[in-house]
Amino acid sequence: MAEVINMPRLSDTMEEGTVATWLKKVGDTVNEGDILAEIETDKATMEFESFNEGVLLHIGIQEGETAPVDTLLAIIGEKDEDISSLISGDGKSEEKEEASDSKEEAEATKTETKEETSSKETELPEGVVMVTMPRLSDTMTEGTVATWLKKEGDAVEEGDILAEIETDKATMEFESFNSGVLLKIGIQEGESAPVDSLLAIIGPKGTDVSGLTESYNKAEKASEVKEEKKEAPKQEASKTETTAKKSVSQPAVTNDGGRIFASPLAKKMAEDKGINLAQVQGSGENGRIVKSDIENYQPTAGGAQAYTPVGVESFEEVKNSQMRKTIAKRLGESKFSAPHYYLTVELDMDHAIAARVAINSNPDVKISFNDMVVKACAMALRKHPQVNSQWTGDATRIAKHIHIGVAVAVDEGLLVPVLKFADQMTFSQIGANVKELAGKARNKKITPQEMDGSTFTVSNLGMFGIKEFTSIINAPNSAILSVGAIVEKPVVKNGAIAVGNTMTVTLACDHRTVDGATGAKFLQTLRQYIENPVTMFV
Repeated sequence: MAEVINMPRLSDTMEEGTVATWLKKVGDTVNEGDILAEIETDKATMEFESFNEGVLLHIGIQEGETAPVDTLLAIIGEKDEDISSLISGDGKSEEKEEASDSKEEAEATKTETKEETSSKETELPEGVVMVTMPRLSDTMTEGTVATWLKKEGDAVEEGDILAEIETDKATMEFESFNSGVLLKIGIQEGESAPVDSLLAIIGPKGTDVSGLTESYNKAEKASEVKEEKKEAPKQEASKTETTAKKSVSQPAVTNDGGRIFASPLAKKMAEDKGINLAQVQGSGENGRIVKSDIENYQPTAGGAQAYTPVGVESFEEVKNSQMRKTIAKRLGESKFSAPHYYLTVELDMDHAIAARVAINSNPDVKISFNDMVVKACAMALRKHPQVNSQWTGDATRIAKHIHIGVAVAVDEGLLVPVLKFADQMTFSQIGANVKELAGKARNKKITPQEMDGSTFTVSNLGMFGIKEFTSIINAPNSAILSVGAIVEKPVVKNGAIAVGNTMTVTLACDHRTVDGATGAKFLQTLRQYIENPVTMFV
């Protein structure tokens, strides 16, 4: 059955929206989670994703057109489905007619409401903004605060993520359209509230907002009472309609008559799966049932679903952090824009092992094989500057300085601290700097300046026992070296088989700037330095 998608209210003050771009066209297949369009609100341009699956049968608002909230935006349904009645309005459901009637009644009291709103706005101290629960989908009537990413007293910048809001369809990030200090949180984590309820107050530091909270709540309750009075006559119109409304408005109850507390998304998932909420144990605050409880629900023996197979298909959703999103974006851009090719060599590490033992015999010095690789790369780049380059489209930029990025694994992804002028550092200086920067990266104390400006990158997974691998180039660099583990194995020396130690390294190159022969010559020089470490002291 076709689904009507209306213009959503994507910010707390949005009254109308402009379709900036359609990312789907009529006839396209739409999956749940696909971005349908970019919609320009009164504060920002935001992506609007589909909560339905099917075919885009109709576009109601063209690119560049502006329309009020709740205007027909699109229709999604089955291919070739007849939607003429939905477009013309002749086939409106009773629910839609009710919405229209409510709109007319709202217009009748528009002046009164406007005066109340105006009165409230004039009472607001300068710079104070009342942030309300947003309607993040076209069917959302209430939302649950899953997580607050800011706490009272925190500074808030425009574009900062304030909280994660759980709707009836998904958990979505809600960003701030204002700058200031988070003075008040109106809805705590795990709590649900209707759309337009007071979510937070943002304003200048030190502003007293206790009176504002109380007056807003009173105004909200008064508004609810008026709405109930307006809707009362309609409930007599149809016995079936009244019963339906009651079933929606009444909360779920336990077997002994107690109320069940569950998030909107959990309720919808339970309904879709045919799960009785009274049989689910909630893991949220105060026993509230959340999404994961429905996903992990196992029917008890002897219950209505006692013969349901025990196996349950489930996923754990881990919200992508901004760091993870940025890493994914940059790696994708690098992999699909730069034509990668790979060169691999196996290095004899016997002399390097002996040299490291000799150097570390000094109690004041401690270097790693990675420090030796970084130093060797820096010196090889001096002899092969074409590898120390960047592609700009109009020109190839060959860096005269050598800044080597060293990839460091952290919980949320991969960070690349940069050793500035690495070719001028000693082994011990490289080791000390890498240790300091890696520690900052893992403790999330590293600055953007300490991760900026690399001209070449080294990624080492040898400590994890990885013998050989390839890396994606760290844009805008032209190359990255992947370093594997040192492996003890039989090798041929002077025509005889002997026990030796080898290490495999792979150079990934951007073919736009580094030709195959150039990359091969770089690895030859790197081999000379690592297999004969004494040459790095000359």
